[in-house]
Amino acid sequence: MRIVVAGGGTAGWMAAAAFGHFLDAGFTVTLVESEEIGTVGVGEATIPQIRMFNQALGIDEDAFIRATQATFKLAIEFVGWGAPGERYMHAFGDVGRDVGLCAFHHIWSRGHRLGLAGPLGNYAINDIAAHAGRMHRGSPLTSRNVPEMPHAFHFDAGLYAAFLREFAEGRGVIRREGKIADVRKEPLSGDITALVLASGEEIAGDLFIDCTGFRGLLIGGAMGSGYVDWTNWLPCDRALAVPSGRVEDFTPYTRATAHTAGWQWRIPLQHRTGNGRVYCSAFTSDEEAAESLLAHLDAPALADPRPIRFTTGRRVEAWRGNVIAVGLSSGFLEPLESTSIHLIQSAISRILKFMPGKEQTQAERDAYNHQFTFEMERIRDFIVLHYHVNQRPEPFWQAMREMALPDSLAERIELFRANGHIFRHGDELFSEVGWFQVMAGQGIVPKRSHALAETIDEADLKSYLETLNGLYRREVERYPSHAEFIVQHCAAPPINLGVAA
Repeated sequence: MRIVVAGGGTAGWMAAAAFGHFLDAGFTVTLVESEEIGTVGVGEATIPQIRMFNQALGIDEDAFIRATQATFKLAIEFVGWGAPGERYMHAFGDVGRDVGLCAFHHIWSRGHRLGLAGPLGNYAINDIAAHAGRMHRGSPLTSRNVPEMPHAFHFDAGLYAAFLREFAEGRGVIRREGKIADVRKEPLSGDITALVLASGEEIAGDLFIDCTGFRGLLIGGAMGSGYVDWTNWLPCDRALAVPSGRVEDFTPYTRATAHTAGWQWRIPLQHRTGNGRVYCSAFTSDEEAAESLLAHLDAPALADPRPIRFTTGRRVEAWRGNVIAVGLSSGFLEPLESTSIHLIQSAISRILKFMPGKEQTQAERDAYNHQFTFEMERIRDFIVLHYHVNQRPEPFWQAMREMALPDSLAERIELFRANGHIFRHGDELFSEVGWFQVMAGQGIVPKRSHALAETIDEADLKSYLETLNGLYRREVERYPSHAEFIVQHCAAPPINLGVAA
């Protein structure tokens, strides 16, 4: 069985590394990429599932952190998304503790309406640690009643691809340098039989993984899988990315700051800070976006802002014929909740579960595409939620507040607003806790709570919330600072990047 990965970058080398590690000698894996073709490389912030991917490959976490100049990530801070000046965290892990059958979000909502509850982050250990700039791995230090802190990473995507390339080639993956100039197809089935490089070399295969980015060279160009456009819900269509100098404050969280016609990301690494502006060109100009981006850096820029144009949406079919699209070739959801690399990871996992042989059935493709569509639509809804529930005055944000929502999202918001109910559907990525943090963080407080929460004595409710907060704060006080933790465990060698003139 010959697997050909078209394109390198994060998506290509994650796929190649996984195939090289998990598949036996009956498979060959060849990756085709060209040094002349750049990668988008904005996916520098992740969610905790990336740890499962690295662990499955047997990658040592500290070695990975040093190789990619990574820092830890406990949460995403959203600044100005509800109203200008407001901020909240979407933290990894649990928030509070359920009481019997009653979920904590019902308890907090009732406490909030009664004036007995503090900010939601008071009851999330990741939130408390992120605000304090502290880091810890493993079992809690003070009490078994304190949960462990799940974490993810900020890392240099280019360095991660290079790290995985070495890993993959050490497991038999063959790399071919060259631009893809054409494809050979089987006349009857329409399947691809080989990639034709500009040099004339042909790379034959049985299954082709399209990691060619926005171009979708195989899935769109050769196989004709269409694109479902979601700009009516996510109208931002451009981004500018720029690195800035290293800062001493290695905040263990990503920051997403709302601006006039979009938002700006800040991702601290050990050797530099990643920054970018996502915006809607119908409400601001490229020049205004660039000027505002550079004005909001916390260290000198190391290069000129790099423009990226995109259309939010997904492929009609991520698997068509013998081609499966992975990463940007399968669709694009802006990096607001750091899902880009996770979507690569989930696609690879799905491919390994199906592991199509030379004879592939339409039933397999249909099942794969159904799972892909469900995942993309649910993440889309979660991102749209951030935009829609706002109190900002600018025309862009007013339009987002007034837009017609996908039915699946409108129903979820109304269910929570009325009675505080949140239900996770199937294998969707974001849990009830994630939905709760964003809705509460942006000002939706349910009119009523679960009947069990309404029966709790007010004095007991106040005491319970205070006890939880005190328990978590005592735990976090024992942790070293984020920067100290990195020095102790996984400091990367320094890189002299210089400052752009």
